[in-house]
Amino acid sequence: MTQKNAEGALPADAFASVGTRPFGVYIHVPWCSSRCGYCDFNTYVPGAIEAASPASFVDDAIAEIRIARALMGEQNAKVSTVFFGGGTPTLLPASSLAAVLAAIDDQFGLAVDAEVTTEANPESVNPNYFDELLEAGFTRISLGMQSSAASVLATLDREHTAGRAPQAAREAFAAGFSEVSLDLIYGTPGETDDQWQQSLHDALAAEPTHVSAYSLIVEQGTKMARLVKSGVLEPTDDDVLARRYEWADEAFRQAGLTWYEVSNWARGGPNGFSMCRHNLGYWRNDDWLGIGAGAHSHVAGLRWWNHKHPARCSAQVMAGELPVADFERLTSSEQAVEEVMLRLRLAEGLPVDRIASQHRADVDRLVSEGLLSPADAAAGLLVLTPRGRLLADFVVRSLT
Repeated sequence: MTQKNAEGALPADAFASVGTRPFGVYIHVPWCSSRCGYCDFNTYVPGAIEAASPASFVDDAIAEIRIARALMGEQNAKVSTVFFGGGTPTLLPASSLAAVLAAIDDQFGLAVDAEVTTEANPESVNPNYFDELLEAGFTRISLGMQSSAASVLATLDREHTAGRAPQAAREAFAAGFSEVSLDLIYGTPGETDDQWQQSLHDALAAEPTHVSAYSLIVEQGTKMARLVKSGVLEPTDDDVLARRYEWADEAFRQAGLTWYEVSNWARGGPNGFSMCRHNLGYWRNDDWLGIGAGAHSHVAGLRWWNHKHPARCSAQVMAGELPVADFERLTSSEQAVEEVMLRLRLAEGLPVDRIASQHRADVDRLVSEGLLSPADAAAGLLVLTPRGRLLADFVVRSLT
């Protein structure tokens, strides 16, 4: 149930359990060089709004980190993962990202084996940029590729050159990064089967340690939604989306990448299985602190989110307050439902005893329908089959 509170304030016990579970930090950089037509994230183009800019981001982020640390008092946990997302974090100089990471280390302390990721537009990085990130302590690069086809990128309003993402991945490896991910989107209106297969081929040719592949969701309120509604663009058929997912899963498997979440695949690397540990924290409902405009945080069932507008966030942070817009504390039953929604997406599965008793009988039905692994279910674990991954939302609804 959502509880209202004074602006910038959180319950007194907000950070009481910090340190009992893995703790991550998410940094939201809300700036992009342009607005992609399909994107509904909290992003802004520099110069489009007053009283905030990429130049002020670093000071604001560092101040917010210090405020959060002060509120924790004696409670603390080493940070196991850091993720810079957006927006386009690499729109900022590498030195800016390094300064924010250094502040996290100074205030909280980074775990010895901390995973530190930044998302990157392939046009905004180069070998020197990667060198600076590696020197600063970043361990992982996540490049937005989306597609190899120039026409698909144009439909998405993506401002990077077809073929640049795999090239940037090779540059990151050459700089010394051992963990490099490529993000793909399938099902863009007008995309052909051949274009999708070429995208898979080109992505895998760069030998990434991790790949994310998401079907395009046309979000209401976006430019693309308006084009679909007006008939300018035709949405991709669900059967086509399913076929392309299956092609991707097989291509990744043959390349040595194993699925660990419905839309994510990883290979074994020098540091072990190359899963994104930060995102695993979301699916496992671990704890994380969100920094920046619109960022969300979660600690032991308490969630809060920052004001979306960068100028408003900046003003509150400069006044010594967290820029909290609101928060909610989930009941135990709500947390149980959320656990099913999130953990069923993982290859590690969900113990049967985490399902409410009234839904236990549905497990046998889902097994008989080929959506849950019979061997795992017999061992007390719910794991999606390949067909189950295509119908993950249906499986979740059946068990909640």
